[in-house]
Amino acid sequence: MAWKVLPVSLARDPAFALKQALLANLRDARWHAGEKLPTERQMCALYDVGRATVRRVLGEMAAQGLITRAVGSGTYVAPDIAETLPHAALPEVGISPADLMEARLIFEPGLVDLVIRNATAADFAALEKCCRNADTARSLDQFEHWDDAFHRALATATHNGFVGSVFALISKVRDDGEWGLLKQRSAMPERRVEYQREHWAILAALRRRDAALARQALRDHLVHVRRNMFGY
Repeated sequence: MAWKVLPVSLARDPAFALKQALLANLRDARWHAGEKLPTERQMCALYDVGRATVRRVLGEMAAQGLITRAVGSGTYVAPDIAETLPHAALPEVGISPADLMEARLIFEPGLVDLVIRNATAADFAALEKCCRNADTARSLDQFEHWDDAFHRALATATHNGFVGSVFALISKVRDDGEWGLLKQRSAMPERRVEYQREHWAILAALRRRDAALARQALRDHLVHVRRNMFGY
């Protein structure tokens, strides 16, 4: 069986990085409620860690109610994972929507090289799914969900655990009421069509492995969103 996992480098702190990788798999719905996880031996091979590290991390996650373990059967995602899964913690200092867009303009175009180097066919399929669902979204909430999912799928396609953690934080900021209000005022139906056209262009450039074009398309898209939200 080919396990759906987000691989990361675990060199510096194997236990911490393993847990973050497993949480990323849960947050990105690579593993669903009730789904059986890889065995301890398989996790050792997938993440290049020792059995003691795997057992320690799984023990912590079981104590947090994220997974269930049955002797002789295996380890499973908890049935109520959606309610118990922790979000990435926000810093104590508030992050404004303007701060977020400024940081995204610096950060996101820089991910293109990682995506082009590491993205798999499954990653491109996930990006396409986000585009198609956003195309057919019937409400701003639905559109915003799939818009956010597209950018998170870009992060996932880097196959870098730190990048995934950063984007979990970005998604958390986007859940803030101030962001939602600004987006509601700026994301009229005709602008959503424009955003989608830009998402498809980004995906097309990535599939062609054209780094320069993908970077420019992504930057242009973020500048467009910023201009619509903030007027500059």
